[in-house]
Amino acid sequence: MWLSIYLWFTVALFIPYAIIILLYRKWFLQLHPFLVPVSFQPLTNFSIIIPARNEEDKIAVCLQSIFRQKYPAHLFEVIVVDDHSTDQTSEIVQQLQKQFVNLKLIRLADDADGKALNSYKKKAIEKAIQIATGNWIITTDADCMMTEKWIESFAAVIQQKDPVFVAAPVAFCNNGTVISTFQCLDFMTLQGITAASVSAGFHSMCNGANLAYRKDVFAEVNGFKGIDMIASGDDMLLMNKIKQKFPSQIEFLFSKAAIVTTDPMADWKSFINQRIRWASKADQFKDKSIFWVLVLVYFFNLSLFVMPFLSLFYPMLFLFWLAFLSLKSLVELLFVIPVGRFFNQPLVWQLPLLQPLHIAYTVTAGWLGKFGSYYWKGRKVK
Repeated sequence: MWLSIYLWFTVALFIPYAIIILLYRKWFLQLHPFLVPVSFQPLTNFSIIIPARNEEDKIAVCLQSIFRQKYPAHLFEVIVVDDHSTDQTSEIVQQLQKQFVNLKLIRLADDADGKALNSYKKKAIEKAIQIATGNWIITTDADCMMTEKWIESFAAVIQQKDPVFVAAPVAFCNNGTVISTFQCLDFMTLQGITAASVSAGFHSMCNGANLAYRKDVFAEVNGFKGIDMIASGDDMLLMNKIKQKFPSQIEFLFSKAAIVTTDPMADWKSFINQRIRWASKADQFKDKSIFWVLVLVYFFNLSLFVMPFLSLFYPMLFLFWLAFLSLKSLVELLFVIPVGRFFNQPLVWQLPLLQPLHIAYTVTAGWLGKFGSYYWKGRKVK
């Protein structure tokens, strides 16, 4: 009897899961690539903020990709905030300041009062916004690379659509290893959901490696106040605050020219640690559509995670498990294939093979995100 209930419970979870994925597909297919008009005249002034901690291997490449922009130099500045680095991050930025007059450096340690924080990244962004001269803030990470039309794409969508917050796409590089391929496909799927749901007005989702918002709007919603005790969430939790006040002025910049690329985690331990950090903010969303979708996804994956272990006692369950994996893969492929075209990712066919890994990490990261702790930039966070 309980076995029958368990199977029907899994079916009851799969049906809404499949409906939501197919909705994402519908919304994604309705998106049209944003193109910068031929007559575009740049007018928007930006402050690009880059929090950096021990990024001596990446910061120079990141900054050089920004200063190669096809955008007037007098209309943007770059503010690097060194978050207590113990390497040569600051020294590298100082050397580049001799070449680029619109590059600024803040050392978070210079303003430290010895008080420990739970979110150094939010503090870094706040410090930079205090000295920012741009009307718009763009945030990215020190290990990212940008196309030459990255800033121009932001400016064009801002001047054409008049938003107050703009989320934009991020992609992982792929070196061909299993862990790299898995992260690329998984993250690409999340980015596809972000593009579809933000454009449809369903979720408030974004990634801090590539987003922009008006400086005055940041002040109007009191910045990170109320979410500053949470280590993560300088992106989505802020977006949630802004959406509550400006529900119709949120945009997703659906443009290949706006894609920011970064490296995936180097190993499984780092990957799980990253996803625990992301999962840790799940119950902080004011946008409950995100919360309940995450709950549905977690329990559906939990049910599939348990099933092969139960099949050791009830062999028939293994066939049901294979059937559910097949159905899950089919529904997800219907969504991921068009997303893969946008991100030029040809390896989407590997998604079914990676299902057991995806299920296991979803259950593990979801649980530890709520009840465990993680390390971020060398700091332990509870």
